[in-house]
Amino acid sequence: MNDAKNSQHMDSAESQPLQERVNNRSQRPTSDAFKAFMASNWAPAPQVTPARDAVADHAARRRRAISEKFKGERLVIPAGPLKVRSNDCDYRFRPHSGFAHLTGLGLDHEPDAVLILEPVAEGKGDDGGHHTATLYFRPLAGRDTEQFYADSRAGEFWIGPRPTLAEFEARLGLPTAHISELEVAITKNVGAPEIGGISIRLVRKVDENIDALVDTARYNTAKDPENLDLGELDALDEKLSEALSELRLIKDEWEVEQMRIAVAATVEGFADVVRALPRALTHKRGERVVEGAFFAKAREEGNELGYDTIAASGNNATVLHWNRNTGTVDAGDLLLLDAGVEADSLYTADVTRTLPANGKFTDIQRKIYEAVLDAADAGFAAARPGVKFREIHTAATTVLAERLAEWGLLPVSVEEAISPEGQQHRRWMPHGTSHHLGLDVHDCAQAKRELYLDGELAEGMVFTIEPGLYFKAEDLAIPAEYRGIGVRIEDDILMTADGPVNLSAALPRKADDVEAWMAGIYQEG
Repeated sequence: MNDAKNSQHMDSAESQPLQERVNNRSQRPTSDAFKAFMASNWAPAPQVTPARDAVADHAARRRRAISEKFKGERLVIPAGPLKVRSNDCDYRFRPHSGFAHLTGLGLDHEPDAVLILEPVAEGKGDDGGHHTATLYFRPLAGRDTEQFYADSRAGEFWIGPRPTLAEFEARLGLPTAHISELEVAITKNVGAPEIGGISIRLVRKVDENIDALVDTARYNTAKDPENLDLGELDALDEKLSEALSELRLIKDEWEVEQMRIAVAATVEGFADVVRALPRALTHKRGERVVEGAFFAKAREEGNELGYDTIAASGNNATVLHWNRNTGTVDAGDLLLLDAGVEADSLYTADVTRTLPANGKFTDIQRKIYEAVLDAADAGFAAARPGVKFREIHTAATTVLAERLAEWGLLPVSVEEAISPEGQQHRRWMPHGTSHHLGLDVHDCAQAKRELYLDGELAEGMVFTIEPGLYFKAEDLAIPAEYRGIGVRIEDDILMTADGPVNLSAALPRKADDVEAWMAGIYQEG
């Protein structure tokens, strides 16, 4: 008898789907009485139409620019889904940057949302373009639905209110539709244009469900499915990603203002780090103290960190992307802090300063620091409208080669080192000097080489200048006094018609100014 009962219990347990078992802990009520009571006596939602967002007109112009490039084709730009961090815990959601750029959605974003640009007769689309845009997303569920209290990912009881379709439409000036209509919107009339179908382009590897939906539609409507050229289709999709990336090379005035906001918050974060240094000097994980101080500012003043903070002290500063931040911060060492606040709009700063942990540079630290500063200034001087982007790097690294030669560290002449066949000076600075900056910390990354590295600097571009020297403790090619010292100085630069503007200039750069600034903050405490 007991065996029969145990068998029944095991069968029942095995029949429960695996994906539902995560809710076994919840003990949610399921009675009809509970459901009826839960759906009653809620105050009506406010019926206030929100004002149009300042970004709405800028986002419309961006969509219009993309429309010009892909006449007659359906364009699908997903925001992306929630991503699992562990079991049923998700990472904080951030939409794909191309989606954010074309919609204007930043902090008030929606997982699983998709922007579709539907082709129409030439000139009959939005703003005289060739497409009409629609934002598909999952709106707020009514309080008379089970989703309201039972859906831990989307229910208001769990995550708070979300905008309605009408609210997003008013804010963005962008037609909206329920996500339940998305599949039809993506797949309808897909096929070869020569037989009356619509070609489709997708920003891939953002939402695997949308990838699968598009791939299935293409396969089902192909004239010869068995010989469908997937490489050719991938190339079509890549051209859309490329165009979205290149569209961000020039920032509009709204974007520039967002960059200023992100940089200003980042400067405040650096000051908070200096205030935290006395505690960092006494903590077994002083780098984590530094990281935490900056993270607090990023969450207080913005949406998030723009990227994982590099809080690298001592020899860790010679590791280019040291973000484990598990080390101590010791008096007499340098702290290389590379950090940026991401504003609510999702635009991020990217600033680096190298600080003496105890507020004073040693002679050798100052010598290396000032060489890097000279290189940064040379890069800034080279940056002018019409100059190729790559020339910033050439100017900065030439100065570094000259200093290394003066110190007797180069095994060859400066001329040989800076030649394409040489590059020996790059042992101590293997990275590039500049990258574009914006919605991504390494913005515009899918742009063609001729528009990025070989492109000409133009008004509205925002980029970094960040030379460095990294002398590892284990580097036997240099005298011992240099070993274990890493220095980088990075600023965020806006190109104007009159030349470059340093957006992060409020953060001291010269060695004397850094020491005076740190001393002033210590005195505040």
